[in-house]
Amino acid sequence: FKYSHADDIITKFIEGYAMVGRIHEPHCEVVGIHIEQTPATDIGRGMAAWYDIPLFDTPMEALTLGGDTLAVDGVLLIGEHGDFEINEKGVKLYPRRRLFEEVLKVFRASGRSVPVFCDKHLAWSWSDAVWMQEQARELDFPLQAGSSVPLAWRLPPLTFANSVELEDALSVYYAPDIPDGVDYASYHTLEALQSFIEHRPGGETGVRAVQSLEGEAAWQAAADDLWSPELLASAIHTVPSMKTDTHTPDTLRATDPNPVVVLVEYSDGFRAAAYLTRALLHDEFCFAARVAGMENPVATWFHLNKPQRDHFSFLCNHAEVMFLSGHVSYPLEPTMLVTGILEAAANSRHQGNRRIETPHLANYNYEPVQEMTTT
Repeated sequence: FKYSHADDIITKFIEGYAMVGRIHEPHCEVVGIHIEQTPATDIGRGMAAWYDIPLFDTPMEALTLGGDTLAVDGVLLIGEHGDFEINEKGVKLYPRRRLFEEVLKVFRASGRSVPVFCDKHLAWSWSDAVWMQEQARELDFPLQAGSSVPLAWRLPPLTFANSVELEDALSVYYAPDIPDGVDYASYHTLEALQSFIEHRPGGETGVRAVQSLEGEAAWQAAADDLWSPELLASAIHTVPSMKTDTHTPDTLRATDPNPVVVLVEYSDGFRAAAYLTRALLHDEFCFAARVAGMENPVATWFHLNKPQRDHFSFLCNHAEVMFLSGHVSYPLEPTMLVTGILEAAANSRHQGNRRIETPHLANYNYEPVQEMTTT
């Protein structure tokens, strides 16, 4: 449907997408589509008919184009925004592993594999994500994942050099007051956070504990210096609609008494937080950090430009480069770590907001890709 992730990604591969002021026509062609769910608002069937792209009843048929063996050079797997079960922890059970298994069946039966791009995280559980990564290694095909948020325009421009000395960091998004809202919002907010703090000295070292707090407990954690209302004020001040407002810890607390805050303790001792607001913002991402040696916090707003949704262009381009080159163009490690953090946050929330130790993430080390830097 319009503005779903399937629309934001597949439509761009069909029609082209804006890249830095120009329209880019992808150097690959959508040749087959399987749509598992078609609500009343579905546009996929009409678009497929308009562009003469065959629709198939099963993933296998889409991958073989109705034949007996793999007949495509790349796979876009988008399992988002559907009508899926929500478990007792409030986690939406996205079908990405199940669909991935269908892809693997075709790969194995055909005796060859092609690159796979999986929208957002590989799976809602850490064990499933690890299994999927292991399958890609076994069958030796590029596997790429992640969302558009870390790749979106940042205003004011802000990137970190590797080995940047950070003292504190906070990312912000909104959490709709619906059962799966916190799960959905937390992934993006944690991913935005990770895209910055992974550049600290030594690269990423892993996560030793995660805790999810709500309402009064979240604000008490701020009083206990576990996260910073000052960074929250700096972050939301970058949002255009909030630039004229003056924010203090007291006014923020009065305006937003029931936030969700995810506290992340890293193995090297660094601490950071993801703040999910129910009152301050709507559909806006922002970030702030304290950098050693700088008097004031640095902050930025992730510009999700509408109605074009061009922030997905950069994500699509990374997938396209992978399809054409046969090599991953965007690392999987940050997405994997965020998957583990998100699962721990859901467990914390389900278990009365207690601190959850994460020994399986404690030694998850990786060296981040160096960005062009402004700070």
